[in-house]
Amino acid sequence: MGSPIVLGIESSCDETGAGLVRDGRLLGHAIASSMDEHARYGGVVPEVAARAHVHSLRPVVRRALNEASLRLSDVGAVAVTTGPGLSGALQVGLAGAKGIAYALGVPLHGVHHLAGHVAADTLEHGPLPDPCTVLIVSGGHTALLLVRDLVRDPILHLGDTLDDAAGECFDKVARVFGLPYPGGPAIDRVAREGDPRAVSFPRPLTGARDDPYAFSFSGLKTAAARWAEGHAGRELPVADGAASLQEAVADVLTRKAVAACAEHGVGTLVVVGGVAANSRVRSLAEERCRAAGIELRVPPLRLCTDNGAMIAAVGDLLVRAGAEPAPLDVSIDPSAPLEYAALHPLSARSAGGAKEVAA
Repeated sequence: MGSPIVLGIESSCDETGAGLVRDGRLLGHAIASSMDEHARYGGVVPEVAARAHVHSLRPVVRRALNEASLRLSDVGAVAVTTGPGLSGALQVGLAGAKGIAYALGVPLHGVHHLAGHVAADTLEHGPLPDPCTVLIVSGGHTALLLVRDLVRDPILHLGDTLDDAAGECFDKVARVFGLPYPGGPAIDRVAREGDPRAVSFPRPLTGARDDPYAFSFSGLKTAAARWAEGHAGRELPVADGAASLQEAVADVLTRKAVAACAEHGVGTLVVVGGVAANSRVRSLAEERCRAAGIELRVPPLRLCTDNGAMIAAVGDLLVRAGAEPAPLDVSIDPSAPLEYAALHPLSARSAGGAKEVAA
């Protein structure tokens, strides 16, 4: 008969997502975004996001079930993002997931949001190689990880951002350039008309004495803002600025990721998260991986941004590995460290209880 169907629920930021996965196969998923409501503020407003999740959760679950031609009673387990993320937003998703799990009498699994991004790739390309290097790039996170068995083994952090994440840098610079929110897609669009060599923006933390796997995009953001200020009273060549900024970000991300693969003898690089949708990040990663003899795996665009399918994918892995479900009084952890895919003590203990590694 196979494994139970897992319903995954994601509500960590401004997307409400539901997905259904069984045995590594995506059966259906749906997303509702409140991005338009945040656009006038130039960023996500937590209270607005939480309210939008309240309105969207039931319709999104229903749409995912309809796409999969399933009924709620077909669900055999529920997985939900319990951190990291916005506190109020996480609470809405967790409350909904608890209600469904309790009503159906099925197991509930609390999932780490970033582990979801890693697992998203399995829905397109199958099981992750053991080991693989994973580059997570999103609005709130930039990290290089060494991943073995996603469910059973501790996730090793090779490096993280020391300040702004890559996506945050795009959002803030886009605002300075007069581009709309969200900044990443806007910069990607405008950059196609620009010259990536027009402005020599810095490549942070790429010096001989710098941490080879740490990231920092705060200085790059400031450099872009200063460059824009230098055009006061004149027309700003936005396309050149966008192309040059995008090139700097892509250069740093891919350079460090490929170096990590080489140093750790890993033959596969997986790039995930919202910024993995950026066209230059993708093309430069392809170019550098090809030159280094490394296999590159990037999920399709629809699975790069936050979605419920990726959370269901982790839940499916947990269920098939026989992981302990979370207690129904499990709570959120808005700043949860990424140690294991599951985000509650029972699974951590059953997986070996390794020491926490800060995200």
